[in-house]
Amino acid sequence: MSYGPGDVDVRKVQLTGGATYTLSLPKPWVDQMQLNPRDAIRVDWRPSGALRLTPLEMLQNTEKIVSINFGKIPHESLHDHLMGAYLAGVDTIRITYSKDNERILQRQIRRFLKNTRGFEMMNESEGRIDLICLISASEMPLIASINRMYSLLTSVTRDIISISEGAEKELLGDVDDREAEVDALLYLVERQVSVALDSHLVASALKLARNQAVEHSNLATSLERMMDHATHMAHLVQESDFNLESEKTPMIQVSTWQKAIKNLMINIRTRNSFEIEESRQLLKQAQIEIVEYEDELIEGRKMTKDDILLFRLSESVRRLCAYARDFGEILLNLKLHDEMISRSK
Repeated sequence: MSYGPGDVDVRKVQLTGGATYTLSLPKPWVDQMQLNPRDAIRVDWRPSGALRLTPLEMLQNTEKIVSINFGKIPHESLHDHLMGAYLAGVDTIRITYSKDNERILQRQIRRFLKNTRGFEMMNESEGRIDLICLISASEMPLIASINRMYSLLTSVTRDIISISEGAEKELLGDVDDREAEVDALLYLVERQVSVALDSHLVASALKLARNQAVEHSNLATSLERMMDHATHMAHLVQESDFNLESEKTPMIQVSTWQKAIKNLMINIRTRNSFEIEESRQLLKQAQIEIVEYEDELIEGRKMTKDDILLFRLSESVRRLCAYARDFGEILLNLKLHDEMISRSK
């Protein structure tokens, strides 16, 4: 009877020499791993109680490579193919191409390198380019990327509040660069989580269970979506001449959001249920106030151009609050996962 990946086998523990417990390894697995007597095997005792066996040679010599033939894909889709490989966690992307397509190719590679972290162009030769990742997925903690995303996001909303208080609009001159950096950090987090789901060693190095890694990716996604709306608000402020008052709707709700998201960021570490719920309730009330403001803005009269712009601004503030509430819900998911106890029935 054949035995291979995906199959299940039951083996009995043997007692050897009165003190040592042994378990025989399946021969097909030993053959596939190319193991010999006295080869080392790493044994990981998982929180679930399971043991994971991994040949050390395999851990030290594994490299993930993907090859892309530029002539066999739509030329404008190369960037999407490169991003797919990046998010999948590959170490080397090998691109083959013809001389006629080099200009298009180089443009899309430059765009890819700008939008990602850690990859560099190496081993360039006629008809072939290798893109190689120079940093390990385990080197940068997920929380470091999330903290940087939060810092960039709140820098935009602080500048918007400052403009409503009389500061110059030039404060927002680099808002698109800040948004691009948040996007790149989200891609980095998604790549790290992808690798962590595939490698228990990376998950261990990041000091996160795989479920926690996925939830950290969800936190990063919420921040990126909030950044989209903060950037939209910044563009509205830059392009319009209406007067924003910091103590009136919708700007006062931006200040409420700032307070709530700061408290939620602190609770990534502390995970206090009362503080998380207090922030979520503040955000819910801010959403209600914005809906009432929007109803008043459109009720019973023709909207001016400024009214329309204010409506679009308030809609983005409402979305900020909604995504921040989702952020709080993810923190509760993390808290309950940490508090979960597994026991035999």
